[in-house]
Order: sequence, then C-alpha cells, then structure tokens
Amino acid sequence: MQGASWAEGLRFAFGTLSVLRVRVERWDRAAGGRAMTAAPLVGLVLGALAAGAGALVAWRAGGALGAVTAVGVLAALTRGLHLDGLADVADGLGSGKPAEDALRIMKQSDIGPFGVLTLLLVLLAQVAALAGQFAESLPRGALAVLASAVAARCALAWGCLRSVPPARPGGLGAMVAGTVPPAGAALGTAAAALALAALGTFDGSSALRLPASVVLGVGCAWLLLGRCVRRFGGITGDVLGAMAETAATGTLFALALLG
Repeated sequence: MQGASWAEGLRFAFGTLSVLRVRVERWDRAAGGRAMTAAPLVGLVLGALAAGAGALVAWRAGGALGAVTAVGVLAALTRGLHLDGLADVADGLGSGKPAEDALRIMKQSDIGPFGVLTLLLVLLAQVAALAGQFAESLPRGALAVLASAVAARCALAWGCLRSVPPARPGGLGAMVAGTVPPAGAALGTAAAALALAALGTFDGSSALRLPASVVLGVGCAWLLLGRCVRRFGGITGDVLGAMAETAATGTLFALALLG
C-alpha cells in the first residue's frame, strides 16, 4: 500500500473527528495511521474554538455557564462521536457478557443504564472541573478546555498502536487499529505537552501543570485501553471514543487536583 502524505492524513483526521467540512481524498489504513498520529492537531483546533466560546460566556454569565458552553461546543464539533463511544463501551463492559455478545450490545443504537450513568457522571465531572477553572480566571479556564481537547486526541494515537489489534473486522476501529508506531504516539504527545507548557505561562501557574495533567489524562485512557483489549480482544471505534472522553476527563480532574 502506498504511503499516505501528512496532508492526506490531516484531511482524514479532520473529516473523521470533527464536523468541519474537509475533503477526504484517501480512506485507507495508511491515511488512517497518519490521521491518528496527527489527531492532537484536531484537538488543538477544536479546543481553541470551544475555549473561546466558553471564555466568552464565562466573561458575561459566569464560570458555570462558560463550562457548560465549552463542553457543549466540543460535543457539537464532534457530532457527539466520543460521547456515544463512551456510552457504548460502558454498556459493553457493564454487561458482563462474553466478548462477542458485549460487542453486539455496543453496536446497538440504544443506550443502556451503564451508558446513561457513565455519560451523566463524566459530563458532570467535566462541567464541574471547568467551572472551577473559569472561576479562577478566564485564561485558566480556556487553557483547561484546550488541554482536555488535546489530551483526548493524544489518546487516540495510543489506542491505535501497532501492538493493539481490532476487536472486529469492520468499522473505523479496524481501519485505524495497529497503524501508529510507538514513536509517533510518543512524539505527538510530547509535542502537545510542550506546546501546552508554553501556553501555561499565560495563566500564571506552573509551566508543568498543563503537560502533567495531559500525561495523567492519557494515562487514564491507557488503563481503559488495557481493560478493553482484555475484555473485547481489541479496539473498536467506540473504544477510541471512550478513550478520548476518559483522557479529557482525567486531564480536567488532574488540573483541579493540582490547583
């Protein structure tokens, strides 16, 4: 298979991971690998849009509404893709059924009780954490939104490492599973952490606060990945979505705890 260019990978990434209108020229594993490696750039763009909207509302109406706005904008910019994956994975893991049955549950269009509860808790946690950050200052809240969005997309690269198999033959998970070299995932996360460290000087806190939180958030997603691989035999598109939301929430938790 002919290698894909980074431009083709970026178009794949934005066309798949956002509602932004992008012409996707290649839909294959080579382009998918480039897309997942470059996914943190998607997080940077979407996070900046959500951070700007959240900061504007927080300036006029308070941190709580600013937090709700930022979370809502991020969900809208991704068509709720990651949240849907989180709910499906929660139902699959919570079912206690064998892998084949759990995967079938995850493909169903409805949401079960485990999915509803998980969505509720995760969204509440994200809003509460962001409200606290906006209450400290508008720059701190905006950077928290940006960090969580970038961490979510960093997690996608780690979910697509060459050592991680697909759980089933079809779907987006099979398209991108096993396409990212470890060095690519590590470099993408390191670059995102360095960029956030530089931006962190604008909120008056330690330069290590944002990158440390991203690493902790991605670490939470890595733990979920291990659980899903053992439970389902590999990844699916839903697992990747669940990893993204786990990384975002873990990052916000870490930011809150680090003060």
